Amino acid sequence: MQKTLIVFPLWAFLGALAGWIWPESLAALKSWIVPLLMLIMFSMGMTLSLADFQRAWGYRKIAFWGVMLQFSLMPLLAFLLAKFLNLPPEWLIGLVLVGATAGGTASNVMAYLARGDLALSVSMTLFSTLLAVLLMPWLTWIYLQNTIDVPAASMLWMLLKIVLLPVFAGMLVRHLAAARLQTLESLLPQVAVLAIVLIIGIVVALNQNNFSSLSALLVVAVVLHNLGGLLMGYLLSRGLGYDSRVSRTVAIEVAMQNSGLSVALAIKYFGAASALPGALFSVWHNISGSLFAAYWQNRHNRD
Repeated sequence: MQKTLIVFPLWAFLGALAGWIWPESLAALKSWIVPLLMLIMFSMGMTLSLADFQRAWGYRKIAFWGVMLQFSLMPLLAFLLAKFLNLPPEWLIGLVLVGATAGGTASNVMAYLARGDLALSVSMTLFSTLLAVLLMPWLTWIYLQNTIDVPAASMLWMLLKIVLLPVFAGMLVRHLAAARLQTLESLLPQVAVLAIVLIIGIVVALNQNNFSSLSALLVVAVVLHNLGGLLMGYLLSRGLGYDSRVSRTVAIEVAMQNSGLSVALAIKYFGAASALPGALFSVWHNISGSLFAAYWQNRHNRD
């Protein structure tokens, strides 16, 4: 299991490569993305208890500041990078939309694999999603001088369906059959790894045509945007006196955005070209998250 997690970045890269080489085959699996995410969240729920969420409540201060950092840093950093790199207006729009959105469900997976605080991660995803309903229209007006209608009901339903219900179902199964699941629990990280690798392949396949218009500057912008969130999230938490486990969780939550929502909003309000930063972010943040998780797994194994 440990070896699987340590080579997770390699698996993530191979998943992306498979999506590029066999786009038609993997794009046909588009309908699998939501069930795969639900499977991952159910598996993670089987490692949690109510006591974990009670403990996460004790971290409500850093959860609040982490989410505030996410909504202040990420759109501002996106805007500054786009201006500094002189990106075209449509890419600036797409990058700002990525920065202004809520945390994505993939952040919960990476927090789990990085041995972060999963209950805290799920709580922050919920908090940021609720806030995004109010903040996304305001942030897009500030940075883009445009207003958008955020699909609040759809966002909340997807959060309920993909994150909360599977997590609590997994917790219930653990509560009812904990003794019989002890041997299965060691396999859960591998389930998460294989599922996220397949999701990466599907996302790349679905966006292969879009990636043909990529430029090195956009890649640099997306990478720096994501890494800036990881760095500042971690430094903020450590600066406030929290341990590494909490800090890496906050870093992942700040840096890993709901890029799928930003793609949908870009296409609806600004055009297909504005969706490219979100599509690229969808792939990159899974790869960077896997590298981050592998690093902490390796450190844990050494310690």
